[in-house]
Amino acid sequence: MDGALQLPMVDLSSTDRTLLADSLRKACVENGFFYLINHGVEEELIQRVFEGSRRFFGLSLEEKMKLLRQNHRGYSPLYSEKLNSTDNPKGDPKESIYFGAPEDMSPYGNLNQWPSQEILPCWRSTMEEYYRRILWVGKRVVSLMAVALNVDEDFFEKVGAFDPPTALLRPLHYPVAGEIDSSDKHMHGAGAHTDCGMITILVTDGVPGLQVCRDKLQKPQIWEDVHHLKGALIVNIGDMMERWTNCLFKSTLHRVTQPTQDRYSVAMFFDPSPDCVVECLKSCCNESSPPSSCGRLPKGDLQSYLWRPVVLYLALVRKQNIDQLLMLLLRLLGCNLFYEVYICLFPLHPLFSVIILATFTWLTILSNMLVPNILKLIFILYGKRLLPE
Repeated sequence: MDGALQLPMVDLSSTDRTLLADSLRKACVENGFFYLINHGVEEELIQRVFEGSRRFFGLSLEEKMKLLRQNHRGYSPLYSEKLNSTDNPKGDPKESIYFGAPEDMSPYGNLNQWPSQEILPCWRSTMEEYYRRILWVGKRVVSLMAVALNVDEDFFEKVGAFDPPTALLRPLHYPVAGEIDSSDKHMHGAGAHTDCGMITILVTDGVPGLQVCRDKLQKPQIWEDVHHLKGALIVNIGDMMERWTNCLFKSTLHRVTQPTQDRYSVAMFFDPSPDCVVECLKSCCNESSPPSSCGRLPKGDLQSYLWRPVVLYLALVRKQNIDQLLMLLLRLLGCNLFYEVYICLFPLHPLFSVIILATFTWLTILSNMLVPNILKLIFILYGKRLLPE
């Protein structure tokens, strides 16, 4: 860590919309992160959200696993997410639960999973209320971004970015460093990453941990602490918004350090709707800054990428590291849900993992029949014959 960062503040109560848009543009270009103040979300509601989160994450693992994540909604246990394998080889030591839009707003029906009313009687109503409030705040922020980008204020509404609303609300819990496993003391609560959507709106309980790296290409990387500002929300730019703005707005690298006391936060991820087309805005392009593209992947790099899991597979076989081998196979074959079950229940008996692997691997292949999964399976089955000893 190399110091503390003074994030710029964007005041939503300002009546000078031009000045407000200018300050927001400056924050997005220079930092990709900013404090949002006077946003209209009551502190009392935020405290109710945190109170419910603490009670939920304090439940037994057995109770939380009843809500295991499906359809991008539900509980994600410790180590089930690996944002950066260098920072956290075995996964991030954090747990979370995802919620989508309330049923009356969602075209997908009631996909959210909730604990029973007997256990947490008011949490559903609290989280749905918070979702609606933060969705309203997010739409205001994005409309200001449109003004800052010299397009119509309702541009993102017109292109269908929020039709239907696909934002996901995610309460998170970071246990005390080393509390679950002593080896976690040398890991990060969340590995270094950028968010993939439009924007993220975050609220924390005040326990420090968030760090940003404003220049992700600089070596060595410089990490700066983001301090808690009471009453403020933290907003950051995601990869989709960076692409929309032709890299004018920064999708900034960030991470969470291991806390010395339990840390709670709630993030709202604003992703464009599935049918929304994301392309560089004309107002962000010129002769010296043409529209960015993904480019072409060189043949050698593609081959290297395809063979990487095979090499890792063979290395694990030779080392007889069955634990990591099974986790790798489950992930390669797309069994993300069953991978999460596996990492929680593997310590009970290795045979349980083998049964899961054999059963759900074939269920996944038969139900999805996805070409990438079939190719990965071919590599796994025949890779050892093709690669030299």
